Formats: sequence, structure tokens, C-alpha cells
Amino acid sequence: MSEAAPPELALVMSGGGARAAYQVGFLRALARQFPELQVPIVTGVSAGAINAALLASREGSFGSRVETLAELWSELHPEAVYRVGMFSLLRNMARTGMRLLSGGAVKTHRLYSLVDTAPVKALLERVLGAQGDEIPGIARNIASGALHAVAVTASNYGTGQSITFVQGRDIQMWERAHRRSVSCKLRVEHVMASAALPMLFPAVEVGHQWFGDGGIRLTAPLSPAVHLGARRIIAISTRYGRSQAEADQPATDGYPPIAQIAGVLFNAIFLDQFDADALSLQRVNRVVERLPEAARGDLAQVELLLLRPSRDLGRLANEYEAELPRAFRFMTRGLGTRETRSNDMLSLVMFQPDYLARLIELGETDAQTRMKEIESFLAAPAVR
Repeated sequence: MSEAAPPELALVMSGGGARAAYQVGFLRALARQFPELQVPIVTGVSAGAINAALLASREGSFGSRVETLAELWSELHPEAVYRVGMFSLLRNMARTGMRLLSGGAVKTHRLYSLVDTAPVKALLERVLGAQGDEIPGIARNIASGALHAVAVTASNYGTGQSITFVQGRDIQMWERAHRRSVSCKLRVEHVMASAALPMLFPAVEVGHQWFGDGGIRLTAPLSPAVHLGARRIIAISTRYGRSQAEADQPATDGYPPIAQIAGVLFNAIFLDQFDADALSLQRVNRVVERLPEAARGDLAQVELLLLRPSRDLGRLANEYEAELPRAFRFMTRGLGTRETRSNDMLSLVMFQPDYLARLIELGETDAQTRMKEIESFLAAPAVR
């Protein structure tokens, strides 16, 4: 079977913090089957932006780039992502607490977050091969024709807009309600901003403005790929598709703890929109299909293959909670992480090697289960 996919193929990766390791497992299985697969458009949001940036910045075959990505996630641990010492955690909490208790009279450091993510910035600078303000590997891949465009999305805390930072060739920018694109040379700061989980990770300054996680205002997470010319999209979500019976079962007994409320909030912000946008795309495809070709204008059908975990990654996180760093575990238990059966909040920040390895393994298994479907999707002629 040929591994040269249609030129408009795009890979779209959603957010989910540590759960993005699941995407790596799926990509690993895909790369084994199609080691020379051509993916000219790559987009990501939140932790998916990290995966997108690394794939876009590395040279070589699809298989070799995915293997580099897998090596990165296989070596991650909490200390490589954020500072987890008791002193660091207490300091961050004290700074925010002092400002609250003083009614704003006490001017503290502007780091209003649970953890300090300085370690992951250093890690990304190394793995992305950053040189000054640029990631040169992206420009090289664009110049060689191996990459058409890469995009990562972040939320502007000052304006409330969703901003998609794009680097590519022959790109037409777009603007919609509360979201727009910006052409630029991607930097580590763009990736960090996209992955800055609100309240948990600190905001990131980009061009004298402050940004946070891209999933907050991105109401159409598939749209950047479509605007960049994609006509066929492989989208990898990190959210388990629960049955109605599962959805009706409460995750807690009695009054919900902060951890449960935060998990519901994060799902609503980061993952619900991904599923809703997939349904919208399907509806648009049906409308376009009914239109005469002469009446379609710029409209075109976009084929979508949506892939998701076969297990609830929040429930899976409960099995590994005891291995978290002691200080971090003590603090999260205070939020009620032991009182919920589906730890969606905790799964976002659980960069434990054993949990990440389990997610990668699950991603590979799920990909193998659906490999026939994936092969058919890639082999089918593009719909015009």
C-alpha cells in the first residue's frame, strides 16, 4: 500500500495535559504501519501543541519523528515539567493567598498558578532545537516541502480572543468571532502559552501580551486545519466516549470536592468543543454534498477520522495517584482527588512515568484495533 497520503492531509491533536501521551501511542502505531506517511498540515492545542511542534520541527521520516516524540514522553517525569518541591508549592500558594487576604493591597509576584513550569520550558528549548527566538527545524521542513503549515492555538487573557499562531507557506489568514490567526515564526513561548493550563500553570508572555491554554476560547478546534487547506483530517482526542449508562453514573458520593468540579470544568473547556466541532463538520459536509458543484464556491467536503481512548483516562489516573511526588500528592488530596472515581483534573498534571507509559500503550492498542479503518481512510480518494 502506498504511504503517500493526499496533499491536504492534516493531523489535529486536542489538549489534555499529561493525557496527550495517549496521542503519542496512537501515532507510534500509525508510524509503524506508515513510516513514510506525508502529513503536510499539523495543528495542536494545549499539550497537543507540544506534539504538533515537535513533529513539525524534526526532519526525517514520519516514523523517525514519531519515535523521537515517543522517546520524549517516555522520559518525562513531574520534575521535568514543573517544580514539585514543598517549598515551591507553598510559595506559589502563599503569594496568591497574600493577595487575596490583603484585598489586592499586597503586590506579589505575578505567578498566579499552582506550579512553576520553568523546567518544561528548558526541556522544550532542547527538544525543539530552539535557537534564540526561533525553532529553525520548522522553517527547514517548510522550505523542503515536507511541511505545508503548522499551527498552535493559545488564549489571550487580556482580550479574551483565541489566537492561532501559524507558520507555513502560501497561507491565507482568517478571522472569526473571538478567534483569529496570526502569521509568525513559531517560538517555544507560543507552545508554552498553548499548553498553560489555567490556574495550574502560569500564563506566558508573547509579544507583550499574556496567554494561556488554547482550549479556553477555541470553539472550533478543527477549523485551523480546514483554513490551512486540509481536506482530510485525522483528529486524536484524549477524551473517552462514555456510553449513556456510564455518563449517568456519578463519579462522587455526596457533595463534589474541588477536584471533581475542576475536572468537569476542564472537560467543558478543553474537550467538549472538540466533539461538538466534529459534529458541526459532519453537518457542513452533508450540506455541501447536496449543493451543485457550481454553487459550492470555496466550500469543500472535509473528511474526518476522529480517534479517541477506549478507556476513561481520568479513572485510569486513580491507579497511579499514590506515585505522585509527596508534596504535590499532599496538596492535590486536599482538593479531593481521593474522593472521585474519575480524576480528570489529576490526569492533566500526572506526568508520572508509569501513567504516561500506560497511556502510550493504550494509544498503540487502540490504533491497532482501528488500523483497518485508518488504512481505508488514507487509501480512499479525496472527496471534492
